[in-house]
Amino acid sequence: MIELAGVHRDFVVGGERVYALNGLDLVIDEGEYISIMGPSGSGKSTLLHILGLLDRPTQGLYRMDGVNMTDLNDEQRARVRGEKIGFVFQFFHLIPRLSAAENIELPLMLAGIAPGERGRRVEAVLAATGLTDRARHLPSQLSAGQRQRTAIARATVTEPTVLLADEPTGNLDRVTGAEVIKLLEGLNIQGITLILVTHDPEIGRRATRRIRLVDGRIAEDDREVGA
Repeated sequence: MIELAGVHRDFVVGGERVYALNGLDLVIDEGEYISIMGPSGSGKSTLLHILGLLDRPTQGLYRMDGVNMTDLNDEQRARVRGEKIGFVFQFFHLIPRLSAAENIELPLMLAGIAPGERGRRVEAVLAATGLTDRARHLPSQLSAGQRQRTAIARATVTEPTVLLADEPTGNLDRVTGAEVIKLLEGLNIQGITLILVTHDPEIGRRATRRIRLVDGRIAEDDREVGA
């Protein structure tokens, strides 16, 4: 489903070149549950941004479903993101002036989905994330856990095949964070490929495949037998 081959990503910061990824090779099968861990600066978020087509490799190949993503132009990459990839971030990134339902509906509007279908999908994900009674609330009227659940609903309302989560529990207390992880794991059980970046080893161990990055390379790749 996903293949990275010889992927490098470097940046120039303060006049110095920083190497975030160094010749990384990775194959991800459909439906996997992967945690990506490692020290700060190891390349975790850079890898997630490349997988999500938010960034491009400096060098190397990225294929998804047999298509070379590195050859796509910006419009084509945006189309793939809208159709196949969902994102959940640490800081929610909800639009303050829009209600929970309106935040969730926004990617469907941008994709040109008809109003009737938009309404059906929004209602379904509100129910699935336990937010039906908070649909008309603004983000400022929601708890942190409710805001993250709204972000998850927005990420999945387009029915993506891959969900990328970057420190999704980073702004949550442990109990609320556990609820969010269980919600994400439920989506994985339904068939979505879940790739999660975390600093929390307890959360990382829950994944059926655990990848550890060090200096932009894969130092460990531990997959449960039978997973």
